[in-house]
Amino acid sequence: MVETLSLSQQDLDRVTADEVAKLATRLEQDDYSNPFEALADWHLLRAIAFQHAELVEPYLYLLDIEAYDEA
Repeated sequence: MVETLSLSQQDLDRVTADEVAKLATRLEQDDYSNPFEALADWHLLRAIAFQHAELVEPYLYLLDIEAYDEA
């Protein structure tokens, strides 16, 4: 069973590259007991990406964010 990580806004401000790597590893392994745990980790990685894009850059493929042109 995988333990999901939950962070407050203050925790997001202090997240480390090691914590992001562990989160990304869990998402890559996709070994969750239910889909909601995976979704929680995905949302957490996404929240970190908005606050600290440099930490998430190597794992952007996990977020499946596509750039689009609003023009």
